Amino acid sequence: MIFITLGSQKFQFNRLLKAVDELKTDEEIFAQIGYSDYKPVNYKYKEFLDRDEFADVMSKSDIVITHGGTGAIIGAVKKGKKVIAVPRLAKYGEHVDDHQIQLIGQFKELGLIYACEDMNLQKALDVVKKTEYNEYKSNTQTIIKSLEEFIEG
Repeated sequence: MIFITLGSQKFQFNRLLKAVDELKTDEEIFAQIGYSDYKPVNYKYKEFLDRDEFADVMSKSDIVITHGGTGAIIGAVKKGKKVIAVPRLAKYGEHVDDHQIQLIGQFKELGLIYACEDMNLQKALDVVKKTEYNEYKSNTQTIIKSLEEFIEG
């Protein structure tokens, strides 16, 4: 199953939803479309999912297609999902700036995700199905230890 999640900020991402509608795949697709006003034609969707619905759909998915939000990406890779991340761009009214390009680039450099900046989702889907990505490792403990050492002087 492919799960599309667009976050909960008040920005549309119609461009991504339209591209998903053009995918040629036999896989089931479900999208949480948020504030987008484009209504998918070839797959099921819901504007927003509650926490339990989100967890259920995520658990059933193999691939997650998402915007370039840090929380969305980390949430999916922590669950061992293959992630295709597409940056929201300011020129399309999808965000206030283009910071998601840099965020996605960082996750790509770590070997955690597929960065899809050209909106070629068919190619992205073909690549992620054949690619093994690195396992996500949290660095929270390293940061905490560093802070403790700093405080203790």
